Amino acid sequence: MKAAARAGESRRAAVLGKPVGHSLSPALHRAAYAELGLDGWSYERYETDEDELPGFVAGLGPEWAGLSLTMPLKRAALALCATVTPVARSVEAVNTLVRDGDGGWHGDNTDVPGLVAALRERGIEKAPEAAVLGAGATASSALAALASMGADQVEVYVRSEARAEEMREWGRRLGVEALARPWERAAEALRRPLVIATTPAGAADALAAEVPEPPGTLFDVLYEPWPTPLAARWAARGGTVLGGLDLLVHQAVLQVERMTGVVPAPLAAMRAAGNAALAAR
Repeated sequence: MKAAARAGESRRAAVLGKPVGHSLSPALHRAAYAELGLDGWSYERYETDEDELPGFVAGLGPEWAGLSLTMPLKRAALALCATVTPVARSVEAVNTLVRDGDGGWHGDNTDVPGLVAALRERGIEKAPEAAVLGAGATASSALAALASMGADQVEVYVRSEARAEEMREWGRRLGVEALARPWERAAEALRRPLVIATTPAGAADALAAEVPEPPGTLFDVLYEPWPTPLAARWAARGGTVLGGLDLLVHQAVLQVERMTGVVPAPLAAMRAAGNAALAAR
């Protein structure tokens, strides 16, 4: 852990990505700085693509404490890191860069432990039976999170055989068997005790009519628009629902802790700021 930040110290951080204008990260991180009394800290957003990333990072001065990375930069950032955490290496995705003691960059992934922390907040410590909807980058993070929570097998519902093989390969890397199922059978996933939906907006809307009664726990990683039809139906039938803001806040808490060295980061204040920012849109 790096030395804890001090009040009055001037440090900078930011979120990079393309597009990045929609990001809630500035609201979350600034709320944390305010709560912690870090009045010399600032957090901005910069539209940056994969080609621009190396030059941007190389031009940062010593006042920069860290960067949050969103799509499409998470894989490209690996090449810029002097060191990388095992979890970031396991999913080949860095969403957090933290300045190390030698002036280089340490790569981390807070999405995976953020997923775990959000589920634990709802009392879910183990996940021996689970299903994942989708096969993108967030789906691989979901597989890693479930593997760390004791899952030996995870059903993954995908739209093509190519995607199915990608998920099977991720499972092999992460030590969990990914049982690929065609998307046409996705309604079967809803009967599992835990369902993590990682699909883009609208992709799982038709499944709302298939929610069983009573359902288990749904973690839908979307946060805008919210609730999704699937999440609304799930809640109406008495199930437990987590949303994208839960993931975003918990992974941001870990980013703040890693960048500032202050533990714990103010979860409640950051969640309130996220809810306020969404309500203002």
